Amino acid sequence: MLPLRYVRRWQIASAFLLIFVLASTLMPAAWFWSGSRDFGTWLIDFDKWLHGITFVILAVWFAGLYRPRSYWRIGVGLILFGLFIEGCQQLVAYRSAEMFDVAADIVGIVFGLVIAGAGLGGWSLRLESWLIRRRENHG
Repeated sequence: MLPLRYVRRWQIASAFLLIFVLASTLMPAAWFWSGSRDFGTWLIDFDKWLHGITFVILAVWFAGLYRPRSYWRIGVGLILFGLFIEGCQQLVAYRSAEMFDVAADIVGIVFGLVIAGAGLGGWSLRLESWLIRRRENHG
């Protein structure tokens, strides 16, 4: 992990983020579009994009907390998380597991880590520095 001032808070936020993603993927899909059939059809078509975008966000989040030499670990961990999600979806009757979802997750992970490598990695250090400077200037 990067030399962050608020390590414990970042770890807690990370756990909540993963729990939120897991819970979102296990909710009945009908909850998201019960009012509109057209929206439901669109959402089903958009499902792979949602997987990819979610995993871009997760990859950038974790790349913001760890050094670039750990990016491969982030990638492996997020792939395992994607597989875990699909396994959990297999256990509930109202969701289905698809390997194409895992493929979309992997594309999102790669894209997110490329974005991090291009300069967005370590964003948490920059955010902490900004917050500390802001507090010192206003306090």
